[in-house]
Amino acid sequence: MRTDGDVRFATFNASLTRDAAGQLVADLSNPINAQARAVAEIIQRTRPDVLLVNEFDYVEDGVAAELFRDNYLEVSQNGAEPVAYPYSFVAPSNTGIPTGFDLNRDGVIGGGDDAFGFGLFAGQFGMVVYSRYPIDHDAVRTFQHFLWKDMPGNLMPTGSYSPEEQDILRLSSKSHWDLPIFLGHRAVHFLVSHPTPPTFDGAEGRNRRRNHDEIRFWADYISGPRASSYIHDDAGDTGGLGPGELFVIAGDQNCDPNDGDSLAGSIEALLDHPGVNSSVTPSSEGGAEASILQGGANLVHVGNPAHDTADFNDYPAPGNLRVDYVLPSKALRILDAGVFWPVRADPLSRLTGVFPFPSSDHRLVWVDVRLPH
Repeated sequence: MRTDGDVRFATFNASLTRDAAGQLVADLSNPINAQARAVAEIIQRTRPDVLLVNEFDYVEDGVAAELFRDNYLEVSQNGAEPVAYPYSFVAPSNTGIPTGFDLNRDGVIGGGDDAFGFGLFAGQFGMVVYSRYPIDHDAVRTFQHFLWKDMPGNLMPTGSYSPEEQDILRLSSKSHWDLPIFLGHRAVHFLVSHPTPPTFDGAEGRNRRRNHDEIRFWADYISGPRASSYIHDDAGDTGGLGPGELFVIAGDQNCDPNDGDSLAGSIEALLDHPGVNSSVTPSSEGGAEASILQGGANLVHVGNPAHDTADFNDYPAPGNLRVDYVLPSKALRILDAGVFWPVRADPLSRLTGVFPFPSSDHRLVWVDVRLPH
């Protein structure tokens, strides 16, 4: 049970992304969009204190984020208690920003595959963070422009990119953010990102490799000055977290430790990190039930289906996977954790459903932590 000193951190790939710029603002400008209502109700039912929303189109000045908060989160959905987030953060995403190169070698320069991160327009598939607690905006660090080549020992498939392309390719497919959250007298660094899926590439494995290195970035960032010395943020400051700093890593990492298409060892860089508390794995009864009912690729998975966080295509692959994570630092005691995936007999299963999903193909993942005294 949470007390006044406990905090619920969550991540939710809410699929609040649209096919064209401006569509999300239009959809959120009134309180009747069915998908946005379902997403908001899930958030109201789970009530995170600090929440990352992946796949939320970036709109300058936080217009879309404010509309979702004002028209949906702060309005009761089907009797659920409204939730107030006085603090939020948005920033540009690499998605949809042209590189000027034909990265996918289709003979045409332009389109999602030739952007710094896949997207049909600038900001598609972006991120937003909502918080009940103040965000130290003066200390926020973003890593949107960090170059892939600047990571020592990176897995970039250099044979697939010209020297000119290697010189401009960014590591983050969206962005990586370090948001210090004021929790009483302590700050917890909310480290958020959304690595590219380890699919949709060729034999060179460019997306698998990038997914690996986007995840590795946070592993290096929390590993002390020797491992993180190469890192530089968008303001030019260098290094990662200092010893003893508290953190929570969150996001759709697009990586399952047991199943799916990611490179072996990718998410283990975080799950097995000595500074990460992975002692409790968020789970749900609905994920286990879905694996049985849907069959297909799920029947040959080796991971525990109760740990799944996404309901993907079962025929022929990849099936349901664990791809969304909330990973606190060792000093944060985990009190409870879960995945919002109700069983079909639960009335709230109307919020998750089956394809075409009323909300998202991902599930909200939450972890309750207690800060050290």
